[in-house]
Amino acid sequence: MPELPEVETTCQGIKPYLEQTQIQQVIVRQPSLRWPIDPDLPDLLNKQVIQHVERRAKYILLQCENGILLIHLGMSGSLRVLPAAAANTPNKHDHVDIILNNDRLMRYTDPRRFGAILWTSDAISEHPLISHLGPEPLEKDFNSQYLYQQSRGKRCSIKTLIMNGKVVVGVGNIYANESLFLARIHPKTPAQALTQQQYDTLTTQIKCVLTKAIKAGGTTLKDFTQSDGKPGYFAQQLNVYGRKDEPCLHCGSIIQHYKETQRATFYCPLCQSS
Repeated sequence: MPELPEVETTCQGIKPYLEQTQIQQVIVRQPSLRWPIDPDLPDLLNKQVIQHVERRAKYILLQCENGILLIHLGMSGSLRVLPAAAANTPNKHDHVDIILNNDRLMRYTDPRRFGAILWTSDAISEHPLISHLGPEPLEKDFNSQYLYQQSRGKRCSIKTLIMNGKVVVGVGNIYANESLFLARIHPKTPAQALTQQQYDTLTTQIKCVLTKAIKAGGTTLKDFTQSDGKPGYFAQQLNVYGRKDEPCLHCGSIIQHYKETQRATFYCPLCQSS
């Protein structure tokens, strides 16, 4: 599933082509996504100007004149900007084209159809998919004091805590594994057992890992590509994720693996002994 760096990379990739452009036509070839696409969506978006392109958690938000289009990439979705003429030659999984007045289109492709394209005219902060979300990890509201306070009384593992979207958004499985490794914290450690100093280190590493991943264009493991069709390159920098039974790049110990809440967890038993 595309995580925060992949979604941010996509957002930044499409933004220059979409902002301040007018929607000329919306072609919906397959409305059956995670939630059915509103059959009125082509009429709702017709002739509207896209004023801003933003991201909140894993949602890409197209702020239009009369509302907001929420796009979630699901497990395998992607957005690409193509010449408008590409609308005539779609591939099997090209489900939605939004044709713009600059001779380009934005195409939503999703082989598994677990993504979503939703329209709202209400305040985005009150939308049921948005209202419960925690702070963005790269903004100042997410800091070590905040995370320490959130951990008090929590018996869940630290990995579970930082992957909880109500606590902080966008720290997906890959980046949780990597952040905990760099902070030298075992992923099974109870959240309430960590000290303030450990949370200082962990929040610093979460911000660092996510920032580097965004600069690298995200992580390509199976399906993710950037808005220009290129893969993300952060996978080349992974220390533990996906490296089961391989030697740790720092100490040479063998990377261990287990599953927690159906998520693969990787760690170094020596570097993350605490």
